[in-house]
Amino acid sequence: MKIVFASNNKNKIQEIQQLLPETIQLMSLEDIGCFEEIPETAATIEGNAILKADYVTQKYGYDCFADDTGLEVTALNGEPGVYSARYAGEQRSAEDNMNKLLTELSTKNNRQAQFKTVITLNYKGEQHLFTGIAKGSITANKSGDKGFGYDPIFQPNGYNETFAELPIETKNRISHRGIAVQKLISFFKNDN
Repeated sequence: MKIVFASNNKNKIQEIQQLLPETIQLMSLEDIGCFEEIPETAATIEGNAILKADYVTQKYGYDCFADDTGLEVTALNGEPGVYSARYAGEQRSAEDNMNKLLTELSTKNNRQAQFKTVITLNYKGEQHLFTGIAKGSITANKSGDKGFGYDPIFQPNGYNETFAELPIETKNRISHRGIAVQKLISFFKNDN
């Protein structure tokens, strides 16, 4: 079975393809000829995931799923949240985003945070949402070279390493995206 994953983020596509059963093959936006930037104008993570999935289904006619992820920091009232990818500006630099977040937290004692991923699946004419949350804290310094985004400064609860230091298998099992994808996989297994 082939299904569109509404993304051109090769890291994300590879991470999710590794989690899916071999019977499910992902197609990227590029694979279906979608080269335009899909608007992410919703005020919530759920809203953006829905917008992206609906865009592909309505404009290209494919069953698909889309995800949106945000890092929600308690001391910053949930910021950067829905603006996580462009927290430090439209250039969407992970380094700039991490630097800005570390600066914002430099005077805060509470460093609790959570990553939240919402996957919207448009499949056989129905829409399903799957949410994954990974709780943890923001470290004082960047550490590790695996992963992407905020991984070098996010330390999940129960671990002494950041997401960027953990083996990919461990991260996939405990991460927000991993949890949401497991729910998606369970859905497909129960559907067949």
